[in-house]
Amino acid sequence: MKKFGRKYVEAAKLVDKNKAYSALEACELAKKTSTTKFESAIDFAIKLNVDPKKVDQQLRGSFVLPNGTGKTKRILVIAKGTAAEEAKKAGAAYVGEQDMIDKIANEGWFDFDVIVATPDMMPALGKIGKILGPKGLMPNPKTNTVTPNPVKAIEDINKGMIEFRTDSYGNIHGILGKSSFEAKALKENLEYVVNTLKKMKPTSVKGQFITNISVSSTMGPGIKVDQNSFDN
Repeated sequence: MKKFGRKYVEAAKLVDKNKAYSALEACELAKKTSTTKFESAIDFAIKLNVDPKKVDQQLRGSFVLPNGTGKTKRILVIAKGTAAEEAKKAGAAYVGEQDMIDKIANEGWFDFDVIVATPDMMPALGKIGKILGPKGLMPNPKTNTVTPNPVKAIEDINKGMIEFRTDSYGNIHGILGKSSFEAKALKENLEYVVNTLKKMKPTSVKGQFITNISVSSTMGPGIKVDQNSFDN
């Protein structure tokens, strides 16, 4: 049986496991139940009524949260020519082409958080897909990280873009922000995620699409959210 630390146990006492809190109450409670010495992230977990074994029910994409995530990401852009020059001006941490691909393949270099690539570079980048894929770093058009316009991707990432995909159980996880955020800002981010997901419901899914929503701080207890508390 898993044992929890004293701080977690004390924080968990603040949460009624049998209650579904309003989105705002849940975000306020997630802030209160932060137990770490460092600034906690506030995360969400959403259970979807999907069968991940079916291709059309494997959801993947990205959100640009209205209030950002509070996290700064180091962006590597794989591009040539004008696109590369524009990416440098837009503030990408690293910009290159085959030289960067070789650095990853030969030196195991991973001093970045996300890769943005132009379509013409994907054949070369695809050759190290076995290295990038397991780390969740392979660019994909569905997450807007394969694009002829890397500047727009850089802007979106810096605004607070998060990538998502359903796991093998039909869950989607992600960050809403930090514990220093106002609860209202966290609630607005969560609301945006939920409303965006609703629009992505596959036509093959019958009945209720989102079956459970919860939020939590880093290493904190999960807090169930009442789906009826969101603005329509």
